[in-house]
Amino acid sequence: MLDMQSIRAQFPAIDGETVYLDSAATTQKPQVVIDCITDYYRNQNANVHRGSHSLTAMATTRFESAREAVARFINADSAKEIIWTRGATEA
Repeated sequence: MLDMQSIRAQFPAIDGETVYLDSAATTQKPQVVIDCITDYYRNQNANVHRGSHSLTAMATTRFESAREAVARFINADSAKEIIWTRGATEA
């Protein structure tokens, strides 16, 4: 059984009795995601596929690794089938 209080506690923007129903526009992030994004901007910020320095190489590797992980998760024939878009409208 899901412990909803434990799940809600992971989302700093959802406190008390707040119920967020606008996930089609954007979703609230759990603290672990906020922490990872903060670390990225502090220590790893670089464009993917757009340079030859170490930060770009690391960003590109992680970007493509994410594509491969999603492909495996949905059982795609190839990671090349995974295309990132900015949102549902663009998709």
